[in-house]
Amino acid sequence: MQIKYENLSIRNARKEDCPLLEKWWNDGAVMAHAGFPNGLGTSAAKIEKQIANDSDTTQRRLIIEYDAHPIGEMSFYNRGERTAEIGIKICEFSYQEKGLERCILSLFLKELFSMGFQKIILDTDLENTRAQHVYELLGFRKVTIHKDSWVNQIGEPRSSVDYELTETEFKPVYALRR
Repeated sequence: MQIKYENLSIRNARKEDCPLLEKWWNDGAVMAHAGFPNGLGTSAAKIEKQIANDSDTTQRRLIIEYDAHPIGEMSFYNRGERTAEIGIKICEFSYQEKGLERCILSLFLKELFSMGFQKIILDTDLENTRAQHVYELLGFRKVTIHKDSWVNQIGEPRSSVDYELTETEFKPVYALRR
């Protein structure tokens, strides 16, 4: 996948990205919302093995760039029945809360629908209201809330919310805030 729009790009993760993914995935501040406040404890070698098996038909890990600088990562997993499950993280904190997420997600979702997916699903921590706001602006519907349904790596009970989006519900936002 290769998507370009103004100074944003979304591209397939490559071998050269593995040390950066290792840094982000092992950073508890980046990974706390995903339930890993101590990070994943993974290695670039493990990540390289994972992305070596990526394909557009099964799953894909992607790098988000702004002005050719990596700022985050995203992924999609083909769950069958024309459904893709996605994840996104703006890992460089100085790029968060700048309105980039709406545009990045809009570009990504448009591409997934053009690939033949009819439904996009995701979940997020119930306390991640900033992300929920972005998802709902783009047309995602809240499907289920799972109260205290899992425990993070330091033993705290966590709740999550499931979202769904179809192409007819999709409200893309391509404008970047300046």
